[in-house]
Amino acid sequence: MKRHKNARMGTRKKVQAFVRVKPTDDFAHEIIKYGDDNKSIDIHLKKDTRRGVVNNQQTDWSFKLDGVLHDASQDLVYETVARDAVSQALDGYNGTIMCYGQTGAGKTYTMTGATENYKHRGILPRALQQVFRMIEERPTHAITVRVSYLEIYNENLFDLLSTLPYVGPSVTPMTIVESPQGVFIKGLSVHLTSQEEDAFSLLFEGETNRIIASHTMNKNSSRSHCIFTIYMEAHSRTLSDEKYITSKINLVDLAGSERLGKTGSEGRVLKEATYINKSLSFLEQAIIALGDQKRDHIPFRQCKLTHALKDSLGGNCNMVLVTNIYGEAAQLEETLSSLRFASRMKLVTTEPAINEKYDAERMVKNLEKELALLKQELAIHDSLSNRTLVNYDPMDEIQIAEINSQVRRYLEGTLDEIDIINLRQIQEVFNQFRVVLSQQEQEVESALRRKYTLIDKNDFAAISAVQKAGLMDAEGHLVGEPDGQSFGLGVAPFSIKPGKKPKSKKTLKEQFSTSARKEGASSPVSGKDLEVVSVSKTQLIPSSKDGDIKDMLSRDRETSSIEPLPSDSPKEELRPPRPSTPPSKPVAFEEFKNERGSEINRIFKENKSILNERRRRASEITQRINAIKQEIDVTKEALNFQKSLREKQGEYENKGLMIIDEEEFLLILKLKDLKKQYRNEYQDLRDLRAEIQYCQRLVDECRHRLLMEFDIWYNESFVIPEDIQAALKIGSSIRPGMVPVNRIVSLGEDDQDRFSQLQQTVLPEGPDSISFYNAKVKTEQKHNYMKTMVGFQQSHRK
Repeated sequence: MKRHKNARMGTRKKVQAFVRVKPTDDFAHEIIKYGDDNKSIDIHLKKDTRRGVVNNQQTDWSFKLDGVLHDASQDLVYETVARDAVSQALDGYNGTIMCYGQTGAGKTYTMTGATENYKHRGILPRALQQVFRMIEERPTHAITVRVSYLEIYNENLFDLLSTLPYVGPSVTPMTIVESPQGVFIKGLSVHLTSQEEDAFSLLFEGETNRIIASHTMNKNSSRSHCIFTIYMEAHSRTLSDEKYITSKINLVDLAGSERLGKTGSEGRVLKEATYINKSLSFLEQAIIALGDQKRDHIPFRQCKLTHALKDSLGGNCNMVLVTNIYGEAAQLEETLSSLRFASRMKLVTTEPAINEKYDAERMVKNLEKELALLKQELAIHDSLSNRTLVNYDPMDEIQIAEINSQVRRYLEGTLDEIDIINLRQIQEVFNQFRVVLSQQEQEVESALRRKYTLIDKNDFAAISAVQKAGLMDAEGHLVGEPDGQSFGLGVAPFSIKPGKKPKSKKTLKEQFSTSARKEGASSPVSGKDLEVVSVSKTQLIPSSKDGDIKDMLSRDRETSSIEPLPSDSPKEELRPPRPSTPPSKPVAFEEFKNERGSEINRIFKENKSILNERRRRASEITQRINAIKQEIDVTKEALNFQKSLREKQGEYENKGLMIIDEEEFLLILKLKDLKKQYRNEYQDLRDLRAEIQYCQRLVDECRHRLLMEFDIWYNESFVIPEDIQAALKIGSSIRPGMVPVNRIVSLGEDDQDRFSQLQQTVLPEGPDSISFYNAKVKTEQKHNYMKTMVGFQQSHRK
């Protein structure tokens, strides 16, 4: 259980807004001017004389910002925009960095950069690198890092990391959920990263899954909004404080606003542009509402983008906006729109605060420690007050029994008073009073039950039976055998008097035999079983084989005490002599597979058979998918024919509903079923491909292990001299330097190790870029492998 709290609330601060101008050879120097402090942009536009003498056209605009980045490198952009926000995130402050602007203005380049070149990496990879660098500089804290990658495409939420083998696609659609702790995405996978390279691998994996398209203004235009989130949790290693801090950094790459007349978008790209412009319009409306102090309601729920960024836009985080614009005169209208958005964003205020949480387990440990210290202080106080017998620990059974005895003697009158020691003892005395009272009530009730028969007044059957027995008169009064000493109540019959001896209880053995007799032949318990049970319960009857076991143990001791055979024993002579000429490796390999490597070879064959079986199943599923696809195409053609025929004959409507004939309805149902079958088969194929990839890796590992073991065996059997082998055995007197290096065959480093060392020494960017390039190479290898497998399956299908 964890308790959440935002502590140390800071003062409200405005959102930081920066502008980055895309470099161009056609920069409009006469129109766009920068301020001397590089924190303002002035735009001057000449009046259009064609509008006549009366011309109220606005020609001058001035925008105050936190910085203008013109012809700035990626290093300068990160240092100016993001470094402080990332640094404060490790102190518990949430942060959000957002890139906004026209399509093709450089938002994705600013946020992600060019992944092919380390120097051109953007804000996102640099933020990951800074986080892990700062973690290394804080050895006093245990910091965990997790990441997620969300895509919002056409108002639908997608997990860009769902293609990982251990994640898989979500069965239920993702939703945005609000809680007292903030807004989170239900169904979005969050991945733990312990090192920088793993984080880069997740970044590159998500980048390959993004949806892009091409139009006249951008060849690789992002068609979706993407939010890469870094979650951090820091616990102190030195302090036993139950308090720890959490934070997150949202790195938002928005899709660019588009003017359809300039981009020339059509079809699917046109639909995407409509959703993009709509969501950006809602974002601007939310920004305007946040900037207006008189507004009570902020329309966050108008679209998925504003809802997901609710905490970032008006919450307790450091918010930074990077507006990407063109510097060309042809894009002046879109540039003005982007600068207006940046000016409105500067009016929004946030209240950054440290996110503090409390660990319940550590809190309990701290309270226990504090309790022990308080007990020690009380003990010191009692010793100074000459109260040495005070004990503040919980009472044990012996102490409770002693208090119970004191209470009983006090009630009987044999004890005048009970000594009071401390508060815990007083509470226990009252508790024992309650226990004694309850026991006395039970004793009185049991005594009455032994002497009298108690009958429920509402049990008419029991009352009639008692009346027939003559124990109760017609008026309901009990009658008994008068003894001359009672008050007319009577006594119970002699048969139930307490003076009569009760029946003795059967022993366990008698009960067991009785139950066995009742069960008869159907009982599986025999006399031998009973003997076994009694022996296992008591462990008194020794086994008849104990003497044999003792003899075996003594023989083992004697055998173990025998000295080992000398080197000239017949056992050593049975070893086959080494051939003068080593056999060829193919012949030796067959011998190795039948002898020393038989187990590895067996595992290798089993894995290979499993892999072939998975491939066969994948081929069958692929054939079924192709058949279903062909049937879907045929059904679609038939359905289109029916629709065209219905349109020619005239459409019939009833209460606004279209009326179709039975044949068209059956085709629609058939198409629906075929699509469902197609999706199920395709899902099975994806799962099977993941299994094939895993099996292939096992087969490769077994093959590598088999070859490596064979090389070791071959060298030991035919290459390394026998005298050196004897010297190299464990427990021998060999020391480093005694054996010539050229006499021993060793397995040196492989090509991958040499390449890794060469990569670390030759890379021009230095060791800092190793994690970046390693993650890039692994991601490319994985996707190349997937492409190769798909191409192989397609060619095999043909």
